[in-house]
Amino acid sequence: MKKNIFYIAILLLISNYSFAQRGGSSSTPPSFTAIEQQSDYLDSLVNNWYIKRSINNTNYDVQLIPDFLMEETTDSLYMARLKTIASPIQLSYNEKVRSWINLYLKKNRRTPYLLGLSDYYFPIFEEILDYHQIPLEFKYLPIIESALNPRARSRAGAVGLWQFMYSTGKMYGLEVNSYVDERSDPLKASHAAARFLKDMYKIYGDWTLVLAAYNCGAGNVNKAIRRSGGSRDYWEIYPYLPKETRGYVPAFMGALYVVNFYEEHNIVPQRVDMNVFTDTVMITEKLHLKQVSEKLNIPYEQLIELNPQYKKFIIPGNYKPYPLRLPVKEIGNFIASASEIYTYKDSLYLSSNDLYIKPPVYNKSSYKSYSHSSSSSNYAPPTTAGKVKLVYSVKQGDTYGFISSWYNVRISDIKYWNNTYSNRLSISQKLNVWVPKSKVNYYKRINAMSFASKQALKGKVTSSSSSSNVASTTKPNDKKFIWYKVRKGDSLWTIAQKYNGISDGDIKKINNFTSRDIQRLRAGQYIKIKRKG
Repeated sequence: MKKNIFYIAILLLISNYSFAQRGGSSSTPPSFTAIEQQSDYLDSLVNNWYIKRSINNTNYDVQLIPDFLMEETTDSLYMARLKTIASPIQLSYNEKVRSWINLYLKKNRRTPYLLGLSDYYFPIFEEILDYHQIPLEFKYLPIIESALNPRARSRAGAVGLWQFMYSTGKMYGLEVNSYVDERSDPLKASHAAARFLKDMYKIYGDWTLVLAAYNCGAGNVNKAIRRSGGSRDYWEIYPYLPKETRGYVPAFMGALYVVNFYEEHNIVPQRVDMNVFTDTVMITEKLHLKQVSEKLNIPYEQLIELNPQYKKFIIPGNYKPYPLRLPVKEIGNFIASASEIYTYKDSLYLSSNDLYIKPPVYNKSSYKSYSHSSSSSNYAPPTTAGKVKLVYSVKQGDTYGFISSWYNVRISDIKYWNNTYSNRLSISQKLNVWVPKSKVNYYKRINAMSFASKQALKGKVTSSSSSSNVASTTKPNDKKFIWYKVRKGDSLWTIAQKYNGISDGDIKKINNFTSRDIQRLRAGQYIKIKRKG
């Protein structure tokens, strides 16, 4: 019971913090209503490249029967139609719902394109909602949030199809930095939204209240429940909700109605060819979308629409691998020409966005912190005479300490060769390492070896006999040290307690651990313990 109460308290804290800025009267200027914002989103649909192309290809704009010629739809007919939709969400009808239905019907030159976009996005939403066991009707939520525009940005700063605020997105695992904003990534943002909806349902057990909480946060919903005398019925707490949220559930029901009954109002969806069949390739170097566009002859605007998460149209693959979404037919072309694409006009498209600073002329004192030994003042840059350059690709769990021992070089040497002062390593990062010509074949195989096999080389890299492979559970064969296999929950301090006269500082020093290495300590990893006596 205590565990459940704690869990709910954490969810409330997250919701209050992340949505205090997002919706309701606190985030939107009083003069700017939800209907006006949705109207703006609908009008902005024509800026979508696919829709522009659809308009150009058909050479006509969508024309509908004028309102005065259309048959009047009665309230009873609206109600009857809504009742035919089987849904775990309680669907209601009143004048608020009707006002939202009318918005979509009167924006008749935009709604057909909205319906066309839904052919691309709804299958994505449905698959993800089904995976998280969320009612599929929540696929309509991005219609009222963003009019299915993954690059939509509200006046309050909410971004993407699902309109995540910065803090909410970060809490649900979405990456946001100067180059990437995964709030605009249709797949990742949809998973984050589904997890949030599930968390809110654990609090309320009512999907209509979940809708309200999505807009204004659980804190505001809880206040409305208290002020209503404890009612958990949306329409009874309605007067106590923030002004913007009062229209949110009716907006959802209005969108749900129109998408299900547009034919009854003589609306014909406009086909939007968004290359439904797409796939991704992982980018491991910095790449501008224009390089891909020009080299593969893919429209630049199309690439932007398919990859809306890249804020500057640059994929920072040099930081870590990122996906590039392409039409399926172009995947093979990209793979075949990848090396050419990475270098195509790179000085033109990347230099203007990235400031390249030449490393300073070597100063002995600037490398003191890199040295392994206490005699750091005697450090001198490593020579490459009689050596051959190899490239090592960083794997999960690697540290500078490990890599330096595998190649029998100093950490400071590796950093010098790669022009870096940072202790940070990224998976798939490429590191230049210089090794003796006489042993190049020996060292060349290290890049493809397992972690355990590489660890077996520690202290024995001068002899080719040390190349025997070992299983991941086999500790390195070096009797100078005690080799400790890290267990789940271990820290350097708890490990040090197992050995008399050994401190966590001793372990850190002998293993050449940085603070980041200590944070990434993992079960199954072998570390050295200095033998006493």
